[in-house]
Amino acid sequence: MKTLYNQNTSYWYPRLTLFTLETIILTIAGWLLFFDGVEVLNAVFHWNLTNGDSERNLLLFILILIVFIRIKFTMFFLLKRPMPWQEAFSVPLAFSLYYIVIPLLSLTHNKPLNRWDIVFVVIFVIGSLFNSHAEWLRYQWKQNPEHKGKLYTGGYFRYSIHINYFGDVLWVLAMALVAWNAWALLVPIWLFCFFAFYNIPMLDKYLAEKYGDDFKHYREKTKTFIPFFY
Repeated sequence: MKTLYNQNTSYWYPRLTLFTLETIILTIAGWLLFFDGVEVLNAVFHWNLTNGDSERNLLLFILILIVFIRIKFTMFFLLKRPMPWQEAFSVPLAFSLYYIVIPLLSLTHNKPLNRWDIVFVVIFVIGSLFNSHAEWLRYQWKQNPEHKGKLYTGGYFRYSIHINYFGDVLWVLAMALVAWNAWALLVPIWLFCFFAFYNIPMLDKYLAEKYGDDFKHYREKTKTFIPFFY
């Protein structure tokens, strides 16, 4: 049975489609945070959005831009598997929550930056490292011909089978916290549930079929998602 992880599709076309869609979403985020997006939405939908705090808007957009660049580097240079069309459309849909919904929720107030935002940025950096640096270390390991067809369990992945997904949850949580709106926390909660109850079980099944006993032994001694806990 085909899953997201064993489909044979074109390498470039789905990636270029995803890149185009996310670029459009990124542009919308900038329009909302810096231009007349708020005025247009208020006029059309009779909302009561504010222009937000200019420094908070800038911080949010910087975080969004970092995510955009980091994910594109992973997608085009580190991720060598084929990308199914399903992923090319579903990923931008999910990222619209991070790039558009979270900024919209931050525009319901004019709260200036404070010391807590430093903590949130640290969480963002940690999550980004868990995701991208983990992928970079795995990519370097796989460049060795002797490792072809073998399961990578080193680096950050010694602490969690899906440490990269845990990193995703952390940086999304950080962005939601920067928005200073309790409703924004529903986004990382949704992402956690998506990984824990859908994506990880599907990927584990694929890994078990591909690596057999190696994955079985790895799973027996390593947490699935959250290091040291779960």
